[in-house]
Amino acid sequence: MALLLEEAAKLSTDILQRGVVETIVRESPILQWLPFMTIEGNSYKYTQENSLGAADFYAVNSTWTESAATFTQRSATLAILGGDADVDNFIQRTTSNVQDQRAVQVAKKSKAVAHKFEQTFVEGNALSDPNSFDGIKNLITNSDQIVTAGANGASLTTSMIDDLIDRVKGGKPDMLLMSKRSRRKLKGLLQASAHYVERGESSFGRQVMLYDGIPVEVSDFIGDTDVQGSSSACSAIYALSFGAQEALSGLQNGGIEVIDVGQLETKDATRVRIRWYCGLALFNQLRCAKLVGVLGT
Repeated sequence: MALLLEEAAKLSTDILQRGVVETIVRESPILQWLPFMTIEGNSYKYTQENSLGAADFYAVNSTWTESAATFTQRSATLAILGGDADVDNFIQRTTSNVQDQRAVQVAKKSKAVAHKFEQTFVEGNALSDPNSFDGIKNLITNSDQIVTAGANGASLTTSMIDDLIDRVKGGKPDMLLMSKRSRRKLKGLLQASAHYVERGESSFGRQVMLYDGIPVEVSDFIGDTDVQGSSSACSAIYALSFGAQEALSGLQNGGIEVIDVGQLETKDATRVRIRWYCGLALFNQLRCAKLVGVLGT
């Protein structure tokens, strides 16, 4: 069963854990959309759909041509994400009349966990960092799902965005994810063409830009320094569909946990640990696409 982290937080009876999950989700637009499947063990094997196969019309007594859908066996491994927050007992006792120092440290550590997950969601590479998991940059590999702006990069056009959206099969994508620079460029294109800029509201009440009814979200971890041919100032834009067993989905075992480690032996402090066994799986290559080589000019 898939569940948004926002909904999971509502089910928690632990006030501290609920606050941590809510903070983590609020810090990342990705985590407000991404469903999570709870799995057993530390890895998950799944069949990824690559193509649909073909159908045709045939004459009477003609020979039929077989054309089956193609699949790839994949395995997603859970990674251990988290961090410790230590609070000095003296500081906690003498300054918490102004602000609870333990709560401050836990909140900051929660934000750090959210940022690390989003960074890995975008650019994670399990080959270069075996302790992490592959992100969308390395999961979307089907050539039919990749739009190239130009051999050496090119300025963004609405035609490129339309092409990107059209590459996603099975309906419109749930989100367009890009850098802030690309969003500014897209907004400028719409304004220059006398096209009104659509606005919508996220589940957290945030106003978000829409393109053809699709929410446009930004990530600080999509860089503007990608290399495309002779250019090293390019960026990528992603069209993402979410769904357990059918598109892009998070994986977890046990959910986000908040552990009160307690008093430490080596220093006069207490420790709280935030721990999350998590990963990412793309069940169908046809449900996501990416545009590469986008320049800022």
